[in-house]
Amino acid sequence: MKTYHGSCHCQAIRFEADIDLADGTMRCNCSFCRKIRCWATVVMPEKFRLLAGDADLAEYQFGAKNERHFFCKHCGVRPFGIAQSPRRGRFYGVSVSCLDDAAIAELVSAPVTYVDGLNDNWDTPPEEVGYL
Repeated sequence: MKTYHGSCHCQAIRFEADIDLADGTMRCNCSFCRKIRCWATVVMPEKFRLLAGDADLAEYQFGAKNERHFFCKHCGVRPFGIAQSPRRGRFYGVSVSCLDDAAIAELVSAPVTYVDGLNDNWDTPPEEVGYL
């Protein structure tokens, strides 16, 4: 477990989160994640702290509206979202790409789980993952 600091591109939104990248990351094939090339890690609410930028966040929801996708009003980067699932309860989906102090070696060695969000099949990876 390590405390990482993260931000959007313009630094208006800044956060810190206690994450163990060795526990894994996730790539999803749903319509939203595909378009934003989402690469996230799950962080429980007590391990996430927004340090700056609450007023700079805009929110997007779609479909069943189980997830709140936040992005910076200025630079458009999506540093995190908040979701609710039967398996995990409430959690943050933190963009691994927004972790400012994650070393390249940590990112390369972080396991990736592929999920089939497009078909709402979260326990089975999609047949093809090369495009994710």
